[in-house]
This record gives sequence, structure tokens and C-alpha cells, in this order.
Amino acid sequence: MKILIETPTWLGDAVMTTPAIENLIKAYPDAKITLFGSKVAVEALSAHPKVVNSVIDDSKNGGNRIVNIFKLSKKLGKYDLAISFRSHIFSKLLLFLTGSKKRYIYKKRRYDKPRHQVQRYNDFISAITGLEKEADNLKLYHHAIKYNKATLGINPGATYGSAKRWYPDRFAKTAIAFADRFEIIIFGSPAEKEIADDIEESLKNFGANSVKNMAGQTSISQLCSMIGGLDLFITADSGPMHIAAVYSVPTVSIFGPTKHLETSQWKNSNSTILRKDLDCAPCMKRVCPLKTHECMKQITPDDAINAMKKLI
Repeated sequence: MKILIETPTWLGDAVMTTPAIENLIKAYPDAKITLFGSKVAVEALSAHPKVVNSVIDDSKNGGNRIVNIFKLSKKLGKYDLAISFRSHIFSKLLLFLTGSKKRYIYKKRRYDKPRHQVQRYNDFISAITGLEKEADNLKLYHHAIKYNKATLGINPGATYGSAKRWYPDRFAKTAIAFADRFEIIIFGSPAEKEIADDIEESLKNFGANSVKNMAGQTSISQLCSMIGGLDLFITADSGPMHIAAVYSVPTVSIFGPTKHLETSQWKNSNSTILRKDLDCAPCMKRVCPLKTHECMKQITPDDAINAMKKLI
């Protein structure tokens, strides 16, 4: 059975679809899946053994987007089942233009119940298959690497916006407390390299000897493998946070403006959420509307250090 899956745009959301995709495959065990979506999302999911083709959505990269969608639809071809985890009008157009027999679009309003985003995606797939299967663990098919020494990962970035970001000096002050027992790896996208560089410099100034800055140097596949092998991880609410949950990495996740009950790590028993219960949070804004950033300012390095010690 030929199935087209359009992934969510963001890396974290793509990872959160994986229990739903596994349940889709249980309903259609002979599935041959084509993935379509953003580069980061497609690369994260493309190692699945049921994926036979992957196509990057480049419809925004110049020219008329409707024309570009039409061309992509012809490149993708026709499917027995076409599913989009996005609710955009262009997703609806794309699936229609493929001429696929059955087409389903994720509608945020329909599944906007007060529950975890993993469950919402799973509800969407359950409605398609008719099988009421619970969402199991997150699952990726990139093998975790094995480090020679205990390794602590730092992920300071958050693509969504500055409101979600804790401060580089606080990440450094937290990590230095473990530098005598752990090698330290800093992760980040190319756009987050400056933040990672600041943390690296601070750590070295504090006397840390074993610091590796991988910001902007990994593919998504490599990122998954490297995070999967960590012994301890401290991260913003981000895609890498969800990757860590796949591999049950002991993780401290820092939350401010976002809804921790909806987008925290799914089924990682080795995880702790750091957040402050403020009247203004969660505001769900990319930039702090009050210009105070109190939801992040009130989280201290000591908070993080104590939380990480409990996970060791």
C-alpha cells in the first residue's frame, strides 16, 4: 500500500508524530511510505524501514508557490492514502493535486483538546485507521553512538523564538558543575552557533578541559545519534529535547512561554521540567511581550544543577 505522509515543519513536532506513524503502520503493515516536508523533519524520519522515498518541500524557494506545489504533486505522484500532519491550505492543495484515493488533513481545531501533542497526532491517525491504539513511545531509527566517557549535552537554542531561550552564561555555569565527571558537547543549528560559541568560551574560562562545540556541524541524523548516546542532557524546549526522549536520555528541560503539559518530553521517565509558575506564563509568544523575560530569568543555575544531580 502506497502512503504519502506530509510531516510537520518543526523537528520536535515531527518526532512527536512517531507513535502515530507506528500505529498507522500497524493498521497497514504492507505500507510503503513516501515522506514529504521540511528538510529537518524528513531527515529525522527517513531512516524508518517502511520509508521508500523522501521529498523535501522547497515550494517556498522562489517563484509562484501554487505553481511549485503543482510541480511537486506531479513529482510525488498518486497514492492509496495521503496524510498531512499540517493544516495549511497548501497542504490540502498538494494532497488534492496528487489525485490520491484517500486524503486526510490534520485539523488543529478538531484535535485541540487539553492533552499532549503526541496524543493529538495519534487521535488523528486513529480516526483514519479506525483502530483505537494508544500512543506508545517516541521512535526514531538512528542508532545512538557510544561515547568513551560519560557525556553531558547542552542544547541552548530554540528555533521558535528568543522567549524560549535560557541564557548562555547560565548554561555554562550549570555545566561547569559537572565538568569534572563529564565530557561536554554543545549542540545547535547553524543559526545558533553564536550562542554555542559563547557557552564554549565561558566553559573554557571556567576551566573546563573537555568541551566539544558541534553547533552547525551535524546533520539531523548525526544529531539524533549523538544525543541518543548522552548520559545527561540540559535543553530548552526544542526539537533536540524530543530526540532525547526517544532514547530515554536523562534530561532537564527548561520551559518558559510554552505549554509544558502539551509539548514536554513524551514518556521519558528520566526527565525533569524546570519552570516557574508565573501569571504571564505560558504566553506562547516568540518574544516576551512584557519585555521582562521573567519566566527564564527566575530559573537559576542552582535550580538546574540540583535537578541534574537528582537524575545522575
